[in-house]
Amino acid sequence: MEKKVIEWRRHFHQFPELSNREFKTGAKIAEHLKALGLEVKYPVAKTGSVAILRTGKPGPTIALRADIDGLPVVERNSLPFASKEKSEYLGQSVGVMHACGHDTHIAILMGAAEILTKMKADLKGTIVFLFQPAEEGAPPGEEGGAALMIKEGALDNPKVDAVFGLHISSLTPVGTLTYRPEGMMAAVDQLNIKVTGRQTHGAAPWNGVDPIVVSAQIINSLQTIVSRQLELTNAAAVVTIGKITGGLRNNIIPETVEMAGTIRTLDNKMQDQVHEKIKSIAENTAKGMGAKAEVEIIRGYPVTYNDVPLTSWAVPTQERVAGKDHVKLIQAVTGAEDFSFFAQKVPGFFFFVGGMPLDADPAKTSAHHTPDFYIDESGMLTGLKAMLNLTVEYLNKK
Repeated sequence: MEKKVIEWRRHFHQFPELSNREFKTGAKIAEHLKALGLEVKYPVAKTGSVAILRTGKPGPTIALRADIDGLPVVERNSLPFASKEKSEYLGQSVGVMHACGHDTHIAILMGAAEILTKMKADLKGTIVFLFQPAEEGAPPGEEGGAALMIKEGALDNPKVDAVFGLHISSLTPVGTLTYRPEGMMAAVDQLNIKVTGRQTHGAAPWNGVDPIVVSAQIINSLQTIVSRQLELTNAAAVVTIGKITGGLRNNIIPETVEMAGTIRTLDNKMQDQVHEKIKSIAENTAKGMGAKAEVEIIRGYPVTYNDVPLTSWAVPTQERVAGKDHVKLIQAVTGAEDFSFFAQKVPGFFFFVGGMPLDADPAKTSAHHTPDFYIDESGMLTGLKAMLNLTVEYLNKK
């Protein structure tokens, strides 16, 4: 199966598609699932698939999930199957790349579906294969991703008892599996702040209210939330302003400045605290300087939470697959995953699979979401074995 998985991965890598636009990707996945004789629902959540393998014997129902979308990134790798694809993102023409490894996730789950279908006579219970679009986020104004799959009943008919998911990692050595019970990945929220002052000539700032200076004070003050106002021994948090826009000319103080950022938290109570403190700091800092700040916080993905009993059960299986020395307990990650929505509904276990070449220097290895992101394809076999063994052992556990 490894040869097939690599071929599938290379195809999807060469022809990536953006979130909620995975039309060719989704069709190829559905074609494979139908050819296996599975019960296939397509499209689900716009471009995704749900495939069901019923063994006809009583037992639990387990869901296996892979995400299928690419990112608006221009690939710099010199691979023979490097992406040359282009698309439109937020009104701009962009390159498209599987810069987070979702192509490997698709290929691994397609391989798992084929192997488990051939093993049907030796299994009991039911397996649900979830090929999920838009993990990177649906375009503005659109629904998508895991939340939409759940809304359309992906976990309900049949009723799923547990869900497993994996993610390739360019910074983890091939052959290694990593995990964490409870909060594995952070909740993510979008932050927008609009600061309104009073426009004036840049030569006479006293005749207006400078929203740029106000915004600078707000940005600096926001950093004290994490460094001075949260109990960081409980859980980590991040408040980042990633975009600031304001002004047209060097000698005009503008009327407004707009900021956008991201909030990452690993604790639900701390998440609420951060939201309250951002609002208070922005509004009161602006008011104290004669300006006005409007704060909008859009809740995104919740914490990716690994069910503790399920994780404890899964770790020995992982150790048998990869060897005890190659299964690592890690610290929580401040990246986010919309697998979290599935794990909110049913017990979930999410883990990382090594994709970094064994001879690579981690300090020089390209991170996810970058033009030079690279995966050693030999790492996919460990991910495939892990997913298969978790499935078979869960279905047969007493």
